[in-house]
Amino acid sequence: MRAGIVVESSPVLDLGEVTALYRAVGWTAYADDVATLEAALAGSSRVVAARRDGRLVGLARVISDGATICYLQDVLVHPDAQRAGVGRALVLSALEPYAAVRQKVLLTDDEPGQRAFYESLGYRETRDHDAGSLRAFVRFDS
Repeated sequence: MRAGIVVESSPVLDLGEVTALYRAVGWTAYADDVATLEAALAGSSRVVAARRDGRLVGLARVISDGATICYLQDVLVHPDAQRAGVGRALVLSALEPYAAVRQKVLLTDDEPGQRAFYESLGYRETRDHDAGSLRAFVRFDS
């Protein structure tokens, strides 16, 4: 990881800096609904942040029951800090307390770079698991 970047768990976050990070990576739906973003952060099981010289450059959060399932959610790295190991460090730190949890789930956009990144961390598409014996469903309510 690039020098000067520190990953911290249970960080004290300023909502303005978090919103700016979401905007920087193009996730404007989150940034445009600050109340929901604040509730999502507060309701997360674990939040980790990456800072460079005190500036927020990355964030990841987890939602989990701590025993059977763990959802990796919202892995963001500011464009200025990408390709420097920040994302990997965030994911490893975010998942650290859940090492004994067997099922770790992630939903992400269908982009080749993201696929390669998550595969490098041991994730794979459900259709590639155990000869396609696993199926995933998702429902989005408006």
